[in-house]
Amino acid sequence: MSAIAVDLTRMITRLAHPSPSGIDRVDLAYARHVLAQPGERFGLVSTALGPRVLDRDAAASVVAAAAEGWEESLEAAGDAVYRGLLAKLGTGPAPAIASASPRPRDTRRRLRVETALRVLRAGGHEALPQGTTYLHTSHLRLDRPERFDWLYDRQDVRTVFFVHDLIPISYPEYGRPGEAERHAVRMETMARHGAQIIANSADVAAHFSGYLAHRALPARPVAVAPLGVEPSFAEGPTHFAPERPTFVVCGTIEPRKNHLLLLNLWRDLAAELGPQTPRLVLVGRRGWEAENVVDMLDRCRAVADHVTEVRGLSTAGLADLLRGATALLMPSFAEGYGIPVVEAAACRLPVIASDIPVHREIGAGFAEFLHPLDGAGWRRTILAVSDPKSGLRAAMAARLADYAAPTWGDHFTIAEPLLHE
Repeated sequence: MSAIAVDLTRMITRLAHPSPSGIDRVDLAYARHVLAQPGERFGLVSTALGPRVLDRDAAASVVAAAAEGWEESLEAAGDAVYRGLLAKLGTGPAPAIASASPRPRDTRRRLRVETALRVLRAGGHEALPQGTTYLHTSHLRLDRPERFDWLYDRQDVRTVFFVHDLIPISYPEYGRPGEAERHAVRMETMARHGAQIIANSADVAAHFSGYLAHRALPARPVAVAPLGVEPSFAEGPTHFAPERPTFVVCGTIEPRKNHLLLLNLWRDLAAELGPQTPRLVLVGRRGWEAENVVDMLDRCRAVADHVTEVRGLSTAGLADLLRGATALLMPSFAEGYGIPVVEAAACRLPVIASDIPVHREIGAGFAEFLHPLDGAGWRRTILAVSDPKSGLRAAMAARLADYAAPTWGDHFTIAEPLLHE
């Protein structure tokens, strides 16, 4: 069995954050999986001085620090952010338990310092055995190709990359200025060094291969391995029991997520329904190029009583929220995978999603699809699902009766052989 070095660079940079993003979860799942397997295992951190290689124990410590900082082992009732959300929504906090406490900022700071010291003491790429597989599961630093020049000196090292999406290239209007050009460099870095590419969806795989061909870059083998759903999202009891219909949107607040459609819709509903307006919970931090959405959230009094933001929610807290909500709304213009769709389905929560290829790929059979610009259709569907006696609501619930969410075990059944070819 070949030695494997898993890149931990992003995980270290994210130690300052209280909760993981979708890419963070992929990083965490791969690091845990690789480091738990027999054989020679390493962590690799990209630095300005070149790659630093951590042995298995040091790498495992970094992974444990990230999971601790993100409170991935926390139960919903112990999540202070989630308890605050329940109180704000008027459903009452979850039962108090001894472990419920504010986010440990000092702990995260300590973990960052300890991790930095470990990296400084680590050796260079010479520590990697001949024939090592280098696994990079985020896009971090790929736009700095000089960070990967060491691979020219180590022709024996086989590199496997994970491509999450090509959204900055396909939809440059949704990203920061210059992001399309930076993402193009990331894709070129994958093409130059990647012996194998793993994609999270067939849609992303097709876009990646088509992009390489269009740019006359070297073709690379691409395997599709759908992302797994964490066990926290299994069907079960919840502390969340809202008195009126409550819809959830998950993801960073940014233009491509199409929050503006929903906020305008909620403003219209509030004018018509008043106190009976359904609730809308936005799970995620405020992102980039989203001034119009932020203006509505901060200054539109018509939606203030019905729309709630929450940031830093734990995985367990999110799962508990989904299990008690009315439906997940996913009106995105573009996604690489759309993990909230399958997480909600695992909780047996109805899903209303934009009609885009990747949502069709992962949500066929249970999701209700609407064009992302069909405001009237979204309004009509949300009102129908808000009615407990609605035929549509019953039909959507029935579609989920036999749904089996993809697991990380399923994912690694596909991915693991690719690491040893």
